[in-house]
Amino acid sequence: MENKYSVKLLPRAYRDLDGIYEYIAETLIEPGIAARLADTLEEAIFSLESMPQRGALRKIGAYANKGYRQLFVGNFTVVYRVEEAKKRVLIVTVRYSKSQF
Repeated sequence: MENKYSVKLLPRAYRDLDGIYEYIAETLIEPGIAARLADTLEEAIFSLESMPQRGALRKIGAYANKGYRQLFVGNFTVVYRVEEAKKRVLIVTVRYSKSQF
């Protein structure tokens, strides 16, 4: 029984991930840490292929009370929406959790 969802990153999520990597690799001059964090975020995002409902519904800040879910990965929050009819998870944004968005 195949119960997997497809995971799609929206353009903003790609920009967010690129920005996170660039900041850590170039501004903080820690390319190894940036690469490990990128791998960790990617692994967490694609783990939503199974059990995408495990992320809590977002109730505060941007995207609150509109059916979006969130997954916490270290100091980052992945905001996403599940399209049940299409068996698809849309990754909307990835933000530093302490940014109060």
